Amino acid sequence: MRIGIPKEIKVHEYRVGLVPASVRELIHNGHEVVVETNAGAGVGFEDSDYAAIGAEILPTAADVFETAEMVVKVKEPQAAEISLLRQDQILFTYLHLAAEPDQTQGLVDSGCVAIAYETVTDDRGGLPLLAPMSEVAGRMSIQVGALCLEKEKGGMGILLGGVPGVPVAKVVVLGGGVVGTNAARMAMGLEASVTVIDKSLPRLNELDMQFGPTLNTIYATMESVEQYVIGADLVIGAVLIPGAAAPRLVSKDMIKQMQKGSVVVDVAIDQGGCFETSKPTTHAEPTYIVDDVVHYCVTNMPGAVARTSARALNNATLPFVLDLANKGYVQALNDDPHLMAGLNIHKGHVTYEAVARDLGMDFVPPAEAIA
Repeated sequence: MRIGIPKEIKVHEYRVGLVPASVRELIHNGHEVVVETNAGAGVGFEDSDYAAIGAEILPTAADVFETAEMVVKVKEPQAAEISLLRQDQILFTYLHLAAEPDQTQGLVDSGCVAIAYETVTDDRGGLPLLAPMSEVAGRMSIQVGALCLEKEKGGMGILLGGVPGVPVAKVVVLGGGVVGTNAARMAMGLEASVTVIDKSLPRLNELDMQFGPTLNTIYATMESVEQYVIGADLVIGAVLIPGAAAPRLVSKDMIKQMQKGSVVVDVAIDQGGCFETSKPTTHAEPTYIVDDVVHYCVTNMPGAVARTSARALNNATLPFVLDLANKGYVQALNDDPHLMAGLNIHKGHVTYEAVARDLGMDFVPPAEAIA
């Protein structure tokens, strides 16, 4: 199979779909790889690194899309990239379609086969291709939250861990999954007072056993969310419904009642966000203020630490890329129900139920679509 790697064009996105080590594995398995010039430059990989292991370097994204049977990316295709997709071409990347009707329609109209990293599953019910970036985003959420609490950034001017004789910051994490766990771990490491709110008692029990009495775990109700959010200095939105729009847990009224200079970081913004006042931002302009509360809603947070993120993502995606290339997508999907769960768009049809439901589009079961 001929596999293409275009340069990412989303604002301040430096990651690359395949690093040279992954490309070497594909070439060893008998496949051809074409790489857009400078595709890996943002994470320290030069064209010469790819050429040295047998990849072909092409001058433009159009050249990559024109010649590749499968395109491997990181972020959802932008409008200029969707226009380059063609009938039957495989696209393997993050999609986050539930909050993107225009992108979804563009993919449907293209006739491509779009497989989303974020809905591929595993034997334990996890999301193995989302997990590495969730780990990064969870840890980053505390870094950026701490920065936003500084006075210069519009925050109230407090240090997460305080100092002797001065209270520590109160951090509330909505959701105890991969993002929430990593956020809690980082916040506790900085000696903040941390509360995780989740609706799963088994998960709260696991967190309690993992972190002990230094972590406050609270069952999610409307009352508990309101109480803890209003009293928080920093709130991390870490909720996820796989493939679907994020639930809006925090209303405009709650935001109004928060302290002046408090901060919210919406890691769920890729799926529409869990704060009613959230709107997507970029690394170029990451924050805005609503009712004196600083909002950080960057849709590609891990892109800021691109070298770490690209390597972590490739570790997870490479086995699936190899399967798709070695077997062809039909056999690869039929052989692996977890990869089948990643099929979101197939030749003009929406094949992920939550996306179809949230966008009011017709749904075709993935197995039926490829039959």
